[in-house]
Amino acid sequence: MVLDTVTRRASRTIRSVRGVSFSRLAWIILTANGLALLVLIVGMLAVSETRRGLVNAKIEALRVEGELIANVMAEGAAESDPSPRLLDGDARLILRDLYLPEEVRARIYNKAAQLVADSHLLADRFDVTELPPPGEMLPGDFAEDARSLLSRLMDGFGGWFRTEEERAALDRTLEEEIAGAIGGETIAGVRRQPDGSRVVSVSVPIQPVRAVVGVVTLESFDLDEIIADERRALFPFILIAALVSILTSLTLTVFIARPIRRLAKAARRVRMAKGRRVEMPSLAGRRDEIGELGEAMREMTAALYDRMDAIEQFAADVAHELKNPLTSIRSAAEILPRAQTDEQRERLLRVIASDVRRMDRLITDISRASRLDAELSREDVGQVDLVQLMRDTVSAYEASRSDEPELIFKTSLERALVEGRAAPLGQVIRNLIDNAITFSPEDGTIRIALSVSETGQLKLTIDDDGPGIPPDNLETIFKRFYTERPAGAEFGSHSGLGLAISRQIVDVHGGDIRAENRCDTDGRVTGARFIVTLPRAAQI
Repeated sequence: MVLDTVTRRASRTIRSVRGVSFSRLAWIILTANGLALLVLIVGMLAVSETRRGLVNAKIEALRVEGELIANVMAEGAAESDPSPRLLDGDARLILRDLYLPEEVRARIYNKAAQLVADSHLLADRFDVTELPPPGEMLPGDFAEDARSLLSRLMDGFGGWFRTEEERAALDRTLEEEIAGAIGGETIAGVRRQPDGSRVVSVSVPIQPVRAVVGVVTLESFDLDEIIADERRALFPFILIAALVSILTSLTLTVFIARPIRRLAKAARRVRMAKGRRVEMPSLAGRRDEIGELGEAMREMTAALYDRMDAIEQFAADVAHELKNPLTSIRSAAEILPRAQTDEQRERLLRVIASDVRRMDRLITDISRASRLDAELSREDVGQVDLVQLMRDTVSAYEASRSDEPELIFKTSLERALVEGRAAPLGQVIRNLIDNAITFSPEDGTIRIALSVSETGQLKLTIDDDGPGIPPDNLETIFKRFYTERPAGAEFGSHSGLGLAISRQIVDVHGGDIRAENRCDTDGRVTGARFIVTLPRAAQI
């Protein structure tokens, strides 16, 4: 019962203290995981903007240079009569005399899209590929494949930041670019070559007047180097993101994984423990869900051990209580054959019958007490009106009693709602009334009152006109199998479980039950009083 109560309270605490969306632990997880991603995204955006600015500046520089070369070609390598055309020889001479950077390649095409001059051919330039030193991996080996794969991955990621115009230019072929320039349009952009490399390319029409006689195409081959520089510039961001991710993992490990692992190990130790207590680790210093979980598990484990101790003590008490009538029955049965008179035999048979009735009542009450936990957990919780419950209970006693003390119920409340279960609460009321009837004289009065206490709780009092309770037993009477009957009461007619069961039910409902003596003005005890307080439910 204690275990169920603590578990329910702990569950309500975990749900109600704060929501997941605004908890400290949730913010730690979100911040730690989002920080690395934020660093990487900011780095990608910054480098992407830098690369775009460099590429646009290079395109604009090639456009200006291409227009200058086209104007020179229109002035010195084109004729209008008899028809506008490009003079191939003059175009080669002009192109050969021009100074072009090594990474820039210029080509002249006539209006038929035929190559007329190539700056690399005129300057006797050729491509150079540096081989790695002996012993290192050659291109095409694993390292090269890995670099190629990484490059493709980064190209794919970088494609998310390209505009539609940039994507169209990247897929455009040289032939399409020349054709567009022959149509009188200047074509510029970054173009992908057949081998996968990228170049900044500008094609400018050569127009002496209006007619297009050829095309100047300028290509810059250092774009891949720019991209490589870009990726090298991105490396610090990647490194920082990796470090942040490592710190994130360590943070989550320290704040989440390790405490949960400690709780799991402690839970396994509890399961494997043989009759000894195992303390759960204390996480009270943490003000988050992990700390709440740790404290809930500590409370649950303590309640579990208390429950085990209670079961062990209950079993010992049951054995002791059953042993007494069994001993009495055995003694009577042994003496019965030696009885001299019918009166002696009749008296022994009455003793045996009384002990059998006592055992029957004990077994019935023990069975009810052992099932109480399960019944309380299965029964649905609802709002119970104590005013109506008290009236129904008192009416039932008045209808069935004959020479018992008078019952008087008074309350000024129209309704008194509590969150709970009607049947167990009714059992508490009946147990207290039965106890009051037992100790009150036949001409006495049992006064029952229901009111609201100063703390706002519902307060139920049951007063009798009995001899009262010894001061030392005001708390003992709520223990199992405790019996204190008035003079003349039949021995064994009570099991001593009624008040213990009542306290158990009241505790489950979040209330309190206690006993005290009533005294007159001279200080003489005039009876006993039982007080039950229960939390008041909201009116509906």
